[in-house]
Amino acid sequence: MSTYETLRVDRDGAVAVLTIDRPEKRNALSGQVRAELVAALDALRDDESVRVLVITGAGDKAFVAGADIAEFADRTPLEQRAAMTGRRVFDEVAAYPKPVIAMINGFCLGGGCELALACDVRIAADTAKLGQPEINLGIIPGGGGTQRLPRVVGTGQAMRLVLSGEIIDAAEALRIGLVDVVHPAAGLRERTMDFARGMAAKSPVALRMAKSAVRAAAEMPLAAGLQYETELFITCFTSDDKREGVAAFLEKRPAQFRGR
Repeated sequence: MSTYETLRVDRDGAVAVLTIDRPEKRNALSGQVRAELVAALDALRDDESVRVLVITGAGDKAFVAGADIAEFADRTPLEQRAAMTGRRVFDEVAAYPKPVIAMINGFCLGGGCELALACDVRIAADTAKLGQPEINLGIIPGGGGTQRLPRVVGTGQAMRLVLSGEIIDAAEALRIGLVDVVHPAAGLRERTMDFARGMAAKSPVALRMAKSAVRAAAEMPLAAGLQYETELFITCFTSDDKREGVAAFLEKRPAQFRGR
């Protein structure tokens, strides 16, 4: 496994945990962090022994408290445009073929919230704080917040958070659907890893197809989405995993999926 300066990559069976490791900066998303996250995603993409990814932040204060503001404070518009071209970590996470879980262990603000929105499942500590406070800096979300947030919580709640810059607690985030599960902070890692390991025990083929189908629901008209679902369902019938899953069910034994 490659060595990174701002990122730790650990393995727990078929689960890889990517920990953004800048606790002194509340794990702010610097250009280096983003580049190393993309590099780690690339390194794990074709590793068949990794079936699920978990992204979190070092320490117990922050998942990601936002962008590294000092890094872009003096940029010109052209310099900022150049910094936002190429492969963007938010889009790379959203399009990743394997499931990605955000383990939100603290402040999840601005770019941090956008990173969590790009993940497939968001599991938060009860002490977490979330929001899109960019409006307080005279800017708007630029990592997908204006687009992914409405798709997750609805237009009204997205407008509320983006236009006010309000920071909400985990209970409110759960109520509006910004996070999917909330656990006591002390048990967050254990509960999240239990969930991730359970997901990793499923068929990698089916996980990939299911993620693609659900993601498509936010972008396709219903008729097109249903047709896409049908094609992916049929594609599952070409896999050894489908044959193993059905056989295991009929034989009343645990399935041993191989990702083929």
